[in-house]
Parts: sequence; structure tokens; C-alpha cells
Amino acid sequence: QVQLVESGGGLVRAGGSLRLSCAASGSIFSINDMGWSRQAPGKQRELVATITNDGSTSYAGSVKGRFTISRDNAKNTVYLQMNSLKPEDTAVYYCNARRALSLRPDYWGQGTQVTVSS
Repeated sequence: QVQLVESGGGLVRAGGSLRLSCAASGSIFSINDMGWSRQAPGKQRELVATITNDGSTSYAGSVKGRFTISRDNAKNTVYLQMNSLKPEDTAVYYCNARRALSLRPDYWGQGTQVTVSS
């Protein structure tokens, strides 16, 4: 099992920045990649960014150029730096982790609220 604990959410004005953190523990050797997803009220959860064990990254089109995902392997922590935030970025953000051969994330954090005011 893998445990994921997010932190860093909050309230920010449009154009501002926030950094989310996700600390992983447990059987982290089994993890192939980690990422962030978000879910706004009344909407489906969407994948925002992922990072593989070798550092390769991918982003949803809506956040590309504004968000940056990174990881600190020594701390077993993944970060999401969010710049130029927009009101439409308001959502609960979830950290997730996927094992090799899994098609979808296997583990999820509890979520952290990000609210962007206009």
C-alpha cells in the first residue's frame, strides 16, 4: 500500500501562485509515476499533470505553461507549482500514484482545496 498526503491548498487571487505538495509513504518502490488531478463542483475529475520516475512530465492543455510538476526523490515528495492562477482552476486537487502496468492511478490522497477568486 501507498499513502499520499497533500498540503498547500488555499485561497488566492487570480494571477497568484500556490505550490501543492504530496508526500508518499509505504510501498513506494512499486510506483511508476505520480500526478495531480482536480475536480471542480459539478465536473468530472481531470488529470492535470504527471511525472514519471525518470522525470518525464505531461500536462493537461488547460494548465500547460502555468503549472509545473516536480519531484524530490530523497523526500518522496511531488510538487505542483501553480502560477497565473485563474478562477477556473478552483477545485479540489488530488495527488495520485500509479503502479507499473496499471492503466489508471492506484492510490489517491485525500485532496486539498484550491480556490481562486476573481
